[in-house]
Amino acid sequence: MMQSVDSKDGVQYLRILQKFRIIVRAAQKYSQRVEKLLGVSGAQLWILKEIGMDPGLRVGEIAKRLAIHQTTTSNLLDVLEKKGMVCKTRLPTDQRIVNLSLTEDGRSLLRKAPELSRGLLPEALSQMKSDDLDQLGKSLDILLHTISQVDEESALQPLPFTM
Repeated sequence: MMQSVDSKDGVQYLRILQKFRIIVRAAQKYSQRVEKLLGVSGAQLWILKEIGMDPGLRVGEIAKRLAIHQTTTSNLLDVLEKKGMVCKTRLPTDQRIVNLSLTEDGRSLLRKAPELSRGLLPEALSQMKSDDLDQLGKSLDILLHTISQVDEESALQPLPFTM
């Protein structure tokens, strides 16, 4: 049974809902600014940042760093390759292994990128103290447990507005 909005708990859950809205909208606006400024999505910028920091990365390694599906990573990389930002090099000894590097256009774009090139939420979370992250994680686990329509696969997809 739904609680009354007039109750103390009702007011509290509405305040928390507002905070979620603020967080999601701030991340969305940041991603929109990045795309308008640079012509790439937030997730694509994060990939460029990772390759720029560690040239020669492989698709699977980038997928792990962004905590997304390898297929999603490949699709994002295909777009970056078509835009001339990323170069894929296959090893002559094993054609399945693809090493990634930035092109000059990719490096130039990265120089113009804002400081938060991993995105607003990942950067904010990375700045939090370990104890605070633990507490937030536990609270989110409780919230997820109360949601009946949870799609666990969503955890491995970038937020839609960063694609």
